[in-house]
Amino acid sequence: MSIDLLHLGLGAASGSLVGLSLGLFGGGGSILAVPLLVYLVGVTDAHTALGTAAVAVAANAAANLLGHARRGNVRWRCGLIYAAAGVGGAVIGSTIGKSIDGEKLLFLFALLMLGVAALMVVRRQAVGNPNAVCGIESAPRTIAYGFGSGTISGFFGIGGGFLIVPGLMASTGMPMLHAVGSSLVAVTAFGLTTAGNYALSGFVDWGLAAVFLAGGIGGGFVGSFGATRLAQQRGLLNLMFAGLVVVVALYMLWRSAQALFGA
Repeated sequence: MSIDLLHLGLGAASGSLVGLSLGLFGGGGSILAVPLLVYLVGVTDAHTALGTAAVAVAANAAANLLGHARRGNVRWRCGLIYAAAGVGGAVIGSTIGKSIDGEKLLFLFALLMLGVAALMVVRRQAVGNPNAVCGIESAPRTIAYGFGSGTISGFFGIGGGFLIVPGLMASTGMPMLHAVGSSLVAVTAFGLTTAGNYALSGFVDWGLAAVFLAGGIGGGFVGSFGATRLAQQRGLLNLMFAGLVVVVALYMLWRSAQALFGA
């Protein structure tokens, strides 16, 4: 699609929201990016929205990773093991996802989001161990969760932070703040893998992805700072994350149902 000044502005504003979400929650970038691209910016093809979102989210995640690393929120060994295990799954999932109707993908994606939100609410009081490390004992769980998250992320054309954060907490026992920071390692890897696969099929609008990235840098800085502050209030970050997921999921279900069933 051609990008005029209006769409440039909308893309930059949308990118800021995506960057804020990634910095604050370690996820939600694609959750926001895909509906913003489709319903606000006006990308008409769902697969192009998914591919473009994957590029923008991966780049924003890499930028936000630096901010969290400076604050000591990244457990590199855990993040790298999780990312390495999930890259293969992302290739498999994205290959399958490209063959599925775009509206059906969005509908299934919204249902998945509701399930993840419920999981985050249930685990909202989990404190976690700030000294958690990924050793021999936790490595099998970390690899299994990583591969599963990567496959699902690739299938839906997303960075998968909203899956990776609870996956890291469950597999390693780390607290929410460290899971948010460490998740960005995997979000970057999954997003780049998925974006590359979609790009091979021509499902990436590179100009729009660049605008998203530019807008996301400032939002990511604010988000990573806010995550450190909010972590001091037990369970609040989890509830905010779950609330964001539920609101966007319900909107996507409504719009996808209209397209699929004429509701």
